[in-house]
Amino acid sequence: MEMIKLDATDSTNTYLKNLMLRQAVKDFTVVQAYSQYAGRGQMGTSWTSEPGKNLTFSVLKKFINLPARRQFSITMVTSLGVYSALKQLQIPGLRVKWPNDILSGGSKICGILIENMTSGLNIQSSIVGIGLNVNQLDFGELEKVSSLQLLLGYPLNPEEVLHTILSHLKESFRQLETRSYEEIKSEYEQLLFRKDKPSTFRNKAGELFMGFIRGVSADGKLRVEMEDKQPGEFDMKEVQLLY
Repeated sequence: MEMIKLDATDSTNTYLKNLMLRQAVKDFTVVQAYSQYAGRGQMGTSWTSEPGKNLTFSVLKKFINLPARRQFSITMVTSLGVYSALKQLQIPGLRVKWPNDILSGGSKICGILIENMTSGLNIQSSIVGIGLNVNQLDFGELEKVSSLQLLLGYPLNPEEVLHTILSHLKESFRQLETRSYEEIKSEYEQLLFRKDKPSTFRNKAGELFMGFIRGVSADGKLRVEMEDKQPGEFDMKEVQLLY
């Protein structure tokens, strides 16, 4: 594993992508930033992090013969890897908020952004960006956000947390070769936040509706049973879970 440590960068994902344009980069190369001033989340949202208090890093993962139609498997094994690492650290109430935010109770502690590079019908490689709140105590006006220190009551060593996560990620990525897609999906679905509970959603028109999360489809869409018992499937652009 090759580790690149930066004092500051706009985004570790962007840094890694630009590096790949200039030179050959080994599988599981990690780029970590002490300060990230333009971190990105899903759907163009920003990820802000207090310098030196948290973990902001990206991992390059290369694949052989991983079909593009199975790209959601990358999201699932990444979420499962981070989940298992945080479980080892005894973080309480862990859940995955679809598609790949990690929550403790109802508070977000980790965000994940995955960018895939395809060749033909296969995914050639992915850049997996992870932002984890470790020792930050003040999140300003942000709601439903927490950190490992707030949850455990004591500060943690970010470097030790990083290596715990990387170890679990390596093992989780191996599951793409040793387990079926359905086995991985079943484990992921059991961790979904608010699964089988009445929940409120907002559609892309801004309208609110009620439903029950039942799982994910084969291509990673959120499966929701509507109030009228009819099934629905939504991608990230189509629905937002409000709790």
